[in-house]
Amino acid sequence: MFPFFKKQKQQKDEHDSVVEANELLENSEANSDEEEVKTELSFHPSWNVSIEERYYYQFLHNQQRPLKKNQISLSGIDLKQVPRGYVVTAFVRNSLSRPVAFTPTPLLLLGPNNEVLARKVFDLSELGEVPPRSSRPWKFLFEQETLRTSELPLVDWKLAFELPKQKHHSLDLAESWEKSLAAEDKQKLQALVQSLQPPKPGEVNFMGLQAQQTEQGDLHVTLLIRNGSDKNIHIEQLALQVHDASGDIVASGAFSLDHFEVKANTSKPWTFIFPKSLVTKENPDLRSWKVSLPSSSQPS
Repeated sequence: MFPFFKKQKQQKDEHDSVVEANELLENSEANSDEEEVKTELSFHPSWNVSIEERYYYQFLHNQQRPLKKNQISLSGIDLKQVPRGYVVTAFVRNSLSRPVAFTPTPLLLLGPNNEVLARKVFDLSELGEVPPRSSRPWKFLFEQETLRTSELPLVDWKLAFELPKQKHHSLDLAESWEKSLAAEDKQKLQALVQSLQPPKPGEVNFMGLQAQQTEQGDLHVTLLIRNGSDKNIHIEQLALQVHDASGDIVASGAFSLDHFEVKANTSKPWTFIFPKSLVTKENPDLRSWKVSLPSSSQPS
C-alpha cells in the first residue's frame, strides 16, 4: 500500500526545482510569457505499472503546480535509503510543446539550505523522449560514493539540475574602435558590460547605447550586440527597426556587414547609420528608444 497522505504533506513546492529550458537544452526558446502549462502523466514504455502504482503516481501528479511555458522541472516524490545508497523518485516534467530528449546530465541532491548532499552524472537518455507537456516518473540511485554527507534528511530535500556555470562576459571591440576610442571611453564601456546581467546561455540580444539625429536628418544608432553563446557568431546582413519613446517606428533598414564577428561570451558595440531616406518620422522623440529585429533578420 502506498503512503498517499504522508507524501501529500511533503510534496508541493519544497521538492520542486524548475529551470528554463534554454538553460539546459540546446535549441530551446526562452520563456516569453506567463502562460501556465498543466502536464499530463507519462510512463516510460518499459515500465510495467500496476493499477495501484498508476493510481499512486496520478495522485501525486495531480498535486503538482503548473509550469510556465518552456520549462523543465524535477519534482521529488520520495527519498529512500537502500544498501547501495539512496534512491530518489521524482517527476521529470516538460512544459515545452515538443518532446525532450536528455543527454548525460549532472544532478544534485540538495538539503534544506540548498547545500549539496550528493552529486552524480546520470545518463538521462534512458528516460527516452519525454512527450510535450508531460511528467514522467523516474528513479535515481545515488550510491554511497556520490554522497557529500554521512546521512541524508528524509524531509526538506530536493533534486536539481546542475546548470553550466555562466561564462565570464567581456567587451569585444573592433579594431577600428580600438584605435579611435579614447582610453576613458573604453573603460566606461568595459564597466557597462561588467555591470549588466550576462545574456542567458545561447542568447544573442541587442542593447541600445546611443541614438542621435544629424542636422542632415540621418539617424546614427549605436548598439551593444551581446553574444551569450559559447561560439563566435557572424552577421552578414541585419535588418533593424528603431522605435522612439511613443513606440512609433522612426527608421528601418537592412545593413550588409563585412566579416562582422562577435566572439563567444562578449558584447560588441557598433554604430548603424540610417540615411535620411530611411527615417520615416520627423522629429522623433529619442529621449527613450529601442531597436527590434524583423523575424526574417536573425544573427547566426
